[in-house]
Amino acid sequence: MDLQLKGKTAVVTGGTRGIGRAIAETFADEGANVAICARNADQVAETVKALEGRGVKAWGQVVDIADGPVLQGFVRKAAETLGGLDVLVSNASALVQGNAESDWQAMFDIDMLGAVRTWEAAKPFLTDAAAKNGDAAFIITSSVSAVNSDNPSSYGAMKAALIHFAKGVARSNAAGKVRCNVVSPGTVYFDDGVWGNVKRNMPGFFDQMIKRNPTGRMATPEEIAAATVFLASPRSAFTTGINMIVDGAITQRVNY
Repeated sequence: MDLQLKGKTAVVTGGTRGIGRAIAETFADEGANVAICARNADQVAETVKALEGRGVKAWGQVVDIADGPVLQGFVRKAAETLGGLDVLVSNASALVQGNAESDWQAMFDIDMLGAVRTWEAAKPFLTDAAAKNGDAAFIITSSVSAVNSDNPSSYGAMKAALIHFAKGVARSNAAGKVRCNVVSPGTVYFDDGVWGNVKRNMPGFFDQMIKRNPTGRMATPEEIAAATVFLASPRSAFTTGINMIVDGAITQRVNY
């Protein structure tokens, strides 16, 4: 299926590792130009080179997502450098699970405000793209942790807040053909990720989590990326305001 992304431009925050890297590469494979940001300069440079090797234009910048002015400047510069903006993916996360005030602050600054600030910076460009081409998209990476709560968790609560935020963005921008959707992964394995670390250091717990999933495995970053890029594409032009669960049925709730 042609996702109709060739020649379009996507911005992906946290785009050098794991899910974010897979999303950036999938956009590039569909012929979209891609801008990425992350905190590590070497990883940003290596990712940009790899994306260019897929035959598209790519650009990257070192960004601390918690630095609002720098983050918004990155989005605007990306649009200016690559000639517009059709898709924004807010993927960066603080990835902290605790209940300490510092955990709440980190999740708020990076996950919540990261999405809010990138949206505000990207909105004029996305609005222009939608007016010209009939579709533009803002995708937020959340988590199935938003629906389960055994203990007070800054991670789960902020991931839930992102879903609420996305619905408001979707409804208020639907007339302008700018869509907003959420992708909520379940457990996702890659070697240098959270579950890779768990497998090395807590193999018993890792095995328990594998058994909890009816598929008997965890997702790959590429599987989350495929769902994200399809949802961001013009092929999904009538889909807005949803939370797409990509979890191998590990959650038991009916998602409606």
